[in-house]
Amino acid sequence: MIDALSFTFVQHAILAGILVSLAAGIIGSLIVVNRMVFLAGGIAHTSYGGIGLAVFFGLPIFLGASLFAVAAAILVAWLTLHQRERIDTFIGLIWAVGMAIGVILVDLTPGYNVDLMSYLFGSILAVETGDLMFMGVLLAFIVGIVTLKYRDILAVSYDPEYALLRGINVPLIYTTILILSALTVVVAIKVVGLILVIALLTIPVYIAERLSGSLAGMMMISGGLATLFTLGGLVFSYLYNLTSGASIILVSAAFLGVFLVVWKR
Repeated sequence: MIDALSFTFVQHAILAGILVSLAAGIIGSLIVVNRMVFLAGGIAHTSYGGIGLAVFFGLPIFLGASLFAVAAAILVAWLTLHQRERIDTFIGLIWAVGMAIGVILVDLTPGYNVDLMSYLFGSILAVETGDLMFMGVLLAFIVGIVTLKYRDILAVSYDPEYALLRGINVPLIYTTILILSALTVVVAIKVVGLILVIALLTIPVYIAERLSGSLAGMMMISGGLATLFTLGGLVFSYLYNLTSGASIILVSAAFLGVFLVVWKR
């Protein structure tokens, strides 16, 4: 394994894993406390429409997926702002439509044979320098927004009505959370893929929620755990020549199983 660290693609994979894991820990915590876990899967599958859009028009995949995911997040925010109990219905709708658009656009692209498996289960070993820059900027942006607006985000996440009475711009904070979630999901797809992204965003948070008494603590612990799981999954996939995205989730699930047995509180 030490010898593998000399390869650039392995170094990129490790750095990408750390960046995405830290972002997933922060955003995963917000997704869980806002009861929007289904959102992660919905945005992930919806972003396939952006992948198809990028393929059809010859754009960078990250750009197409990000624009499509952000547009979907804004649409969901607008539809559910006053009907948050209906969020699952709207997410299910955009999930199906986004996937359908992506498949159709790929079909209409002449001479293109898309590697669907890399989007379903991730391709962290194929991360390029441009991808790392995008991940780094996104993480810095997430940390900056959460740090500056932590109290507002906390209020909106736990009691939107109280936040509104305090004069907080609830629609803006709510939409911002959804947009940051969408962008995090897009970069997480590169690591674990469309199918497994929910697990990366929720397993570390589930454990962190029981180890911390605050949202900030939950974010830090889940970010650390997600990083541990990602690096452990990379090592596991290298040793046994397995798909990296699936290995990361299996390591996470194994740790969760041990935690549930040991942690009795």
